[in-house]
Amino acid sequence: MALEIPAVELAPGVSLPTIGFGTWQITGRSAYESTRAALDAGYRHIDTATMYGNEEEIGRALRDSGLDRSEVFITTKLPPSHAGRERQTLEASLKALGVDFVDLWLIHWPPARGKSLPTWIALLEQRDAGRIRSAGVSNYDTQLVDELVRETGETPVVNQVAWSPAEHDPKFLADMRDRRVVVEGYSSLKNTPLDDPRLLAIASSHGVTVPQVVLRWQLHHDIVIIPKSTRPERMRENLSVLGFSLSDDEIETVNSV
Repeated sequence: MALEIPAVELAPGVSLPTIGFGTWQITGRSAYESTRAALDAGYRHIDTATMYGNEEEIGRALRDSGLDRSEVFITTKLPPSHAGRERQTLEASLKALGVDFVDLWLIHWPPARGKSLPTWIALLEQRDAGRIRSAGVSNYDTQLVDELVRETGETPVVNQVAWSPAEHDPKFLADMRDRRVVVEGYSSLKNTPLDDPRLLAIASSHGVTVPQVVLRWQLHHDIVIIPKSTRPERMRENLSVLGFSLSDDEIETVNSV
């Protein structure tokens, strides 16, 4: 039975679980086995990308899991080098994943100068055609998001960016909230000093690990998390961050790490 993972509504009928399973740098048989393990552990949000080279394995894991397609939220991403070939790229992703649609398609990085807007328009066309349920961006700053909105009247539902205590940017978060853009954070553990005494003290007080503290901290800031692991025990540990909360003082401490 799936865990009760909170979700945020991106569009009518489209809800994004706030804890997902990241698959960057997980390829081949490991991608299949890890995705199966994540689904078995209760994850219902899988994050991949064309550039990751693992969509086929993820699709096979989804089929073999026995879960209905409607139970799993799938995100994939368009490489900026594929600007101008959006439909062909999406069709290749759908074929590899073995699905008729993805729940969220992101522009992985801003394309070369002048190509961001037409790429965004192409994503919206695929949404209107029913091949994706929602469209967003990744690694965009506020100015680039505003350009898309100004020119099309359509706001990306998600902006996936690198996020960690060291990269904490309250103004950026406020900007995205003002624009009703959901922020997803990646590489939060990679970019964090996990031996920091302040983090160790907080973890000890809750009987959890430092990575759990950092993931819980992100959720307190309404940032969707997509931790990755190939170890089932770590996958379950990452999900268990829903089992404790940080105080306001602890959140402020992590903010300053």
